[in-house]
Amino acid sequence: MPSILSLTIYPIKSCAGIALEAATLNETGLSFEGIHDREWMLVDHQGLFLTQREFPRMALIRPEIHSDGLYIHAPGMPVLSLNPQEDTSTASVTIWEESFSALDCGQAMADWFSKALDTPCRLVRSTAQTQRFANQKWTGDRLVATRFSDGYPILLTATASLDDLNQRLEKQGRSGLPMNRFRPNIVLAGIEAFEEDYAANFEVGSKIKLRPVKPCPRCPMPSIDQSTGEFGPDPMDILQTYRANPLVDGGITFGMNVIVEQGVGQLLRVGDVMDMNIAF
Repeated sequence: MPSILSLTIYPIKSCAGIALEAATLNETGLSFEGIHDREWMLVDHQGLFLTQREFPRMALIRPEIHSDGLYIHAPGMPVLSLNPQEDTSTASVTIWEESFSALDCGQAMADWFSKALDTPCRLVRSTAQTQRFANQKWTGDRLVATRFSDGYPILLTATASLDDLNQRLEKQGRSGLPMNRFRPNIVLAGIEAFEEDYAANFEVGSKIKLRPVKPCPRCPMPSIDQSTGEFGPDPMDILQTYRANPLVDGGITFGMNVIVEQGVGQLLRVGDVMDMNIAF
């Protein structure tokens, strides 16, 4: 029977995640104590988003949730207290080719993150007024809001899928990878390798229903060691031998992008049993 093995949110896009025992479901993804997944993001002077693809040391920027907001840690830097009330002005930001408004978090935040990454950047925050939606090519008649994720509210993976990849890596004399290389929000145990690709939906009791809508094409980020912020062996050469997906024009996929069909405001917990309905 499928069950939730882990839950993770990434408050600052492309920075370290926070493992949780329970998380609240929102239309835009998971949250905890009012802190949302991908609620903040780093941008350059043109408002273009920064990621580990270009700045792998972002993996070492580690947020912690406290009662008064986020505390941010980075090597060689003083601890930063990030208070959402300190947002100051509106800024235009861009993820891929999509531009929209966000809140600039001010010069003190910009200075701290610029020094931590050794590159000029600014911290911005999404709000309820930030108008950004998942691609309706995949969500159908649903208009699904999202924050600063690459495109969809939740990324779901399965342990058996990673085990399958690691077995292939080990046959080549290479080390297996931890799941954090793929930065999922929900990791499932108890299903077969890549069975998540064929799910019509996942249900927790009678109140929660999650619907997979799009296989997740992978970029070079799984080659970044999340504990060191350095590039290591890239698993894409192995994945491309069996994970090219015609649904995304031959992109190499691992994990499924998921939307919330039912259950906004409900809690997901590690250990929850998930009923998986297969799409026929």
